[in-house]
Formats: sequence, structure tokens, C-alpha cells
Amino acid sequence: QKTGVTGYCTLTGRFSHQLFGYLFELGKSIVRREVRSLNERMVPLEAIVPAAQNNINTQFILLEKGKITWDGQNKMCLGLVADKTAAVHLQLWGEECEAFEAGDIIRMENGIFSYNKNNLVLRAGRRGKVEKVGDFTMEFVETPNLSEVKWVPDPNNSN
Repeated sequence: QKTGVTGYCTLTGRFSHQLFGYLFELGKSIVRREVRSLNERMVPLEAIVPAAQNNINTQFILLEKGKITWDGQNKMCLGLVADKTAAVHLQLWGEECEAFEAGDIIRMENGIFSYNKNNLVLRAGRRGKVEKVGDFTMEFVETPNLSEVKWVPDPNNSN
């Protein structure tokens, strides 16, 4: 019994090409399925509402990014983002401030739309994630800006 030993096999000819083709198609199928599943969960900005839950999956373009300020020891900046249905203020923290520029198309997973210091902002929060997925080419509107809408609690829903 030997440990740390790995074996290998040399594939030649038609079989190796068939195997590679199969694995390549299998990989593409898995990626397509994951992207389709993620896209099905994406919601337009007009559908988000203030809540204390990380449950927003959406995609938008960063139109403007404000200057970086400090909240204690943490960097933060506000931006304006939009999709083809609405706009909203986006709050970026720490390294996120340098990671994005105006024109970037950003995908957010498990984001939160809630108040921070009397401002209603969309943010990734601790459980969410934002990532750049493209740049410059995206249909968008600048109104309505959901951060400027007067929101009132739903008496039938405590969330």
C-alpha cells in the first residue's frame, strides 16, 4: 500500500477526442444550467422593497459613484445604479469602493434594500455578493429612484 502516488493513463486517437468532447459538453451544460438558474432568480429593480432580509438577486449598471468617505475605520461610498425598470442608490463598503467604476454592469446576489443612517440604499451587506459582469451596454432608466420613494410599512406583513 503506497500513499501519495498518483497514476496516469495516456489516451490516444479517436477515443481521447471523444472523451474530451464529452467532458467539454458536460462542463458547458453545467455552466448553462447554473447561469439559467441564476438568471431566473434575478428580479428587476422595480420589484425590490425595503426589508431586513438578504434576498435580492438583481443586475444593474453603475451610473455614478460618489467620493469615498469614512465611517469610523470603514471606507464607504454611494452610487446610483439602474436597470430598465428603475434606479436606486447603492452603498459600497471597503474594497467594493475601488472595485467598481461608472459604466460597470454589476450582478448582486443576496443583497438587502434597507435603511442605513436614514437613507434607503441597496447593498450587499455581510451575506451578499456583488461582482462585475460586464460594462457599458445595458438598457436603463433613471426614474423612478426607489431610494427617494416614501415607503410606509405594510400593515398586513411585519417583514
